[in-house]
Amino acid sequence: MKVIFLKDVKGQGKKGEIKEVSEGYAQNFLIPRGLVRLATDGNVKTLENQTAAEVKRKENEKQEAINLGKKLEEMTISLKAKAGEGGRLFGAITSKQVAEALEKAGVKIDKRKIEMHDPIRTLGVTQVPVKLHHEVKATLKVQVTEE
Repeated sequence: MKVIFLKDVKGQGKKGEIKEVSEGYAQNFLIPRGLVRLATDGNVKTLENQTAAEVKRKENEKQEAINLGKKLEEMTISLKAKAGEGGRLFGAITSKQVAEALEKAGVKIDKRKIEMHDPIRTLGVTQVPVKLHHEVKATLKVQVTEE
C-alpha cells in the first residue's frame, strides 16, 4: 500500500516521503496514529503543492537575508564607552549592546545571531560577523568611541 508520511517514522520513512508499506501495518498502526495518509492522486498533488510552497518560502527568506546583509555591510554602528589609557575599555561591548544599537538604528536582529567570540574591549572600529541565514553571513562595523 502506497502512503505519504506526515511525520518521521523510525525505520520506515521521513516526513513528505511516498513509500510502499504493508497493508496491515498501514491500516492498524500508521493511519490510526496519524503518521501517514494514503497516497491517492489528490493527496500526492497536495504534497507537491506544499513542498513547492515550502521551497518558495525558504527562497524568500534567503533573499530577505541577502538584502539585510547588504544593508548591514554599509552600516556602521557607533557605541560610547568609558576607556582608560591605551584605548582599553572599562568593561566590554557585548553582542547584546550591539543588538540594542542596531534596533535603535531600525534593524532588529537577535543578539544570538551576532557572532562575537569575545566582547569588544578596545576603542576603534571592529568587524563583527552576523549570521542572518544558514547560508548568509554579513559583516557589521562597530565603532567604539570614548565617552
